[in-house]
Amino acid sequence: MITKLTSGVAPNVLEVSNESHKHSVPPGSESHFKVVVISQDFNGIRLVQRHQMIYSILADELAGSVHALALHTYTPDEWIEKRNETPESPNCLGSKNRT
Repeated sequence: MITKLTSGVAPNVLEVSNESHKHSVPPGSESHFKVVVISQDFNGIRLVQRHQMIYSILADELAGSVHALALHTYTPDEWIEKRNETPESPNCLGSKNRT
């Protein structure tokens, strides 16, 4: 994923975190990821279009073992406004984790 995203959107910052452990999947799974991308390529592009770009770049992964992406896509200026922080992903509320 990192290689594809690096060539696809020329990121200033790129973070890909496996968050599968927060979900009802077998240990060692690689199915749920948090992706943070800061790129000048996002200037003037709406959030939905940014996400569509990422989905297009990672189409093979999404057709395979990747079940979910938590996308955080920002321009460099937006990233500065966010103070270089992204929201924490919640734990899964899937069938095994519901209370």
